[in-house]
Amino acid sequence: MNLLQQTIEKITNLDQDMMTKARQRVDSLIKPPKSLGKLESIAVQLSGITGEMFSSIDKKAIIVMAADHGVYEEGVTSNPQIVTFAQTLNIAKGITGVGTIAKVSGAKIVTVDIGVKEEIPGDAGVIIRKIKKGTDNMAKGPAMTREEAIKALEVGIEIATAEIQNGVNLLGTGEMGISNTTPSTAILSVLANCDPKEITGRGAGLGQGGLAHKIDVIRNAIAINQPNPTDGIDILAKVGGLEIGGMAGVMLAAAANHVPVVVDGLISSVSALIAASIEPKVKDYLITSHATEEPGGIIASELLGKEPMLKMDMCLGEGSGAALAFPIIEAACSMMINMPTFEEVGMEI
Repeated sequence: MNLLQQTIEKITNLDQDMMTKARQRVDSLIKPPKSLGKLESIAVQLSGITGEMFSSIDKKAIIVMAADHGVYEEGVTSNPQIVTFAQTLNIAKGITGVGTIAKVSGAKIVTVDIGVKEEIPGDAGVIIRKIKKGTDNMAKGPAMTREEAIKALEVGIEIATAEIQNGVNLLGTGEMGISNTTPSTAILSVLANCDPKEITGRGAGLGQGGLAHKIDVIRNAIAINQPNPTDGIDILAKVGGLEIGGMAGVMLAAAANHVPVVVDGLISSVSALIAASIEPKVKDYLITSHATEEPGGIIASELLGKEPMLKMDMCLGEGSGAALAFPIIEAACSMMINMPTFEEVGMEI
């Protein structure tokens, strides 16, 4: 808890003076005003995050948190749980969606076992920070203790901080965990104060009971555990996941260190909501990548107050949307660094 509290205390508001100056420069670049749209707002946000007019994005990493879920026992998915283990290994090899897309921008993939049920081999290229072998079944009681939830947050903080200390200046979040749309939807239901029926999707594949069964499991888990909607850690502990906590910790660490962090799809967005419930100023450091095909994505984005930059009909997870967004953020930096103002080129307007 000491690390979590210390991290929270380091998070400040964006540099408004620098953002004002950045906006003035963007508006005077040799182009029609507002003509580069979201690239302009990203550039201004980056200046507020870093406190620099010309933000540099030259070392990028996506931190992928992997964990299993006890609620798998309820038959909410058709996918075998061993897929979490297998895909965690493949993510570390760089051959899954996130790795192949990340190659475009040269981003590093940092794969973390924060709660995979199976034992990951020591030579697999995965950072082993296992808190427990998957969460407990939230349909029968809390997914984890409050202490375990805090530890998940702190593992995320530690991993992100280490990357930042190694020079990373743009982070992305990703996850791997069979059944994790179930706890994500439960968290979102609590925070949005809505019935799970309104936001529950198919995830990676429905179990034999179909969508109705998945909705019932989520609804019953919330009723049994009664998570406090004003306490993000309590929600995380009772109906969350270890990888969800880990990603939230990454976001807290990024904000504490004035580093932008790109949010992936539904599960990453739910992690962002947990982070923001712990410290609302985190929202200012987030860049949302894409509008997920999962039904809860729209509500999650609305709660964050963020409009995703891309609509690509994606719902893979892993951080794939964040990887796809990295080149766009780099383009915003290039605009700011390489495009002169009308005054600088001697043009009158």
